[in-house]
Amino acid sequence: MLKSVSLRDYMVKHPVTIRPDAKVYEAMQIISDNKISGLCVVEDERLVGVLSELDCLRAVLGATYNEDQFGLVSDFMTSENLIVSHPGEDIVDVAQDMLKQKKRRRPVVEEGRLVGQITIRQLLKAVREFREAGLTR
Repeated sequence: MLKSVSLRDYMVKHPVTIRPDAKVYEAMQIISDNKISGLCVVEDERLVGVLSELDCLRAVLGATYNEDQFGLVSDFMTSENLIVSHPGEDIVDVAQDMLKQKKRRRPVVEEGRLVGQITIRQLLKAVREFREAGLTR
């Protein structure tokens, strides 16, 4: 069984971000260059949305269909009903909720500011480290 620990110990402390007024094409380039599945969208260190690969694909297909430019990140990001975590949350609780929500990443926010991000990859790393330390079966 995985021993519970603080999310702060495993979150990505400086996630790759983008501004809402950036072009989707720039976001696609950042996602591709960093080999990640999405970006936190921030303005003045405040989380205002998330942009996934699927959001980018939606922008590309819409632009192709309409023979138009891809548009801005703000046009395609998810900004309502964002699910975020606090760095002090229990990693097991967050992992269970991410599985339930079927989300690969979750922004970590403290006092309204983006302080990190937890992803499935970090969760798997935590399990591996616990196993190697003999804390799981």
